[in-house]
Amino acid sequence: MDASNLQHLSALVLEHNRIDAQHYLDNNVFTGLRNKQGEGVLTGLTKVSTIISAKQVNGRRVPCEGELRYRGIDVRELCAGFLQAGRLGFEETAYLLLFGELPTAAQLSNFNALLGEQCQLPINFVRDVIMKAPRRDMMNMLARSVLTLGAYDEEADDISIPNVLAQSLRLISVFPLLAVYGYHCYNHYHRESSLYIHRPDPALSTAENILRMLRPDMAYSPIEAQILDLALVLHMEHGGGNNSSFTTHVVSSSGTDTYSTIAAALGSLKGPKHGGANIKVVQMMEDLKANVTDTASETQVRDYLTKLLNKEALDGKGLIYGMGHAVYSLSDPRADLFKQFTRQLADEAGEQVEFKLYEMVERIAPELIAEKRKIYKGVSPNVDFYSGFVYRVLGIPEELYTPLFAVARIVGWSAHRMEELINQNKIIRPAYQSVMDAQGYVPVEER
Repeated sequence: MDASNLQHLSALVLEHNRIDAQHYLDNNVFTGLRNKQGEGVLTGLTKVSTIISAKQVNGRRVPCEGELRYRGIDVRELCAGFLQAGRLGFEETAYLLLFGELPTAAQLSNFNALLGEQCQLPINFVRDVIMKAPRRDMMNMLARSVLTLGAYDEEADDISIPNVLAQSLRLISVFPLLAVYGYHCYNHYHRESSLYIHRPDPALSTAENILRMLRPDMAYSPIEAQILDLALVLHMEHGGGNNSSFTTHVVSSSGTDTYSTIAAALGSLKGPKHGGANIKVVQMMEDLKANVTDTASETQVRDYLTKLLNKEALDGKGLIYGMGHAVYSLSDPRADLFKQFTRQLADEAGEQVEFKLYEMVERIAPELIAEKRKIYKGVSPNVDFYSGFVYRVLGIPEELYTPLFAVARIVGWSAHRMEELINQNKIIRPAYQSVMDAQGYVPVEER
């Protein structure tokens, strides 16, 4: 398309679609479905999970330490349970979110075996789908692969709960393969690196298989598997009100198939305002190191963070990435849990200096934000602040950061999809208030 023509047409799009901010106030419309306090507007009910960031004290809403509960169980208690028992927790937590209760030892063993049996792709799928047109954008590759898997399913459009559950379990099982194989194909065809297609071991956990398939030698340490497993557990679900879970509810309400629903959720998660925050943290820290002569100097680090807030560094957005959350105020429980093991991984990998830099930024950033921004709640590190550091130490490429988020969140999406199908028989149809001016038709020769 001619550039000048496109520019003209774009100007028309902007002119006739921009809405005065006053209209939102006059019509009591909350942009982003958030009220003036930044709280999400209530759009549904769920029994899958919940976030607690404030409590009522003497009739007043008071910020509290953040809580995340999966099916009513505090995620801290949940993680402590499988960690103290020396188990990896992804499969156990997936069972909890899908079926509403913790599995017995026998149920967990059977569930692990069920996921292991399905951890394989259709014959020639890697060659015919994943190796075709590999691209750096792993999320689009994931969506394409998911939609193609629907073509292999003769019951793709059956939205009965038994069938949707079976489809969900298959997708949970193969998501790690789709993500890792997609990266290896991109790395081979576009970076001319060796191509590794390691088969998963049905006896291993999801986290162990990811590391096994990703690495040329298929080797990993127990702490590496443990912290990746913890990352997957902490990213698995988050209250139902996040963008991709809401997308899952909206698309499921139309009666469409599982594959289309999950592809839509992937499109939502791909957005940099949702699933790509840990990449921005890593980029921010690299930019800090490139522009600070002494990263052990609190003064220099403080100066850099101040420049970030003043839109004078990195991308000019004025954000310190990894700090703050749309819901949590005093703390993000996921970040608290993650940090404990991040320190252990840093010690094992000889990354203590880098970890101390992260700790310094974690300590300084909330102070600076409070000084320079008018905020209605506290600021603390979120789960993305340390996850990028962990993935880098584990040797996971940036292209896989958001796909790994999807590998975890497919469990939450599946639970929300079934919840929507069970409880609602109406398509979600929100209302939009028209604020356009009336005009009449003008014959073409008079325009």
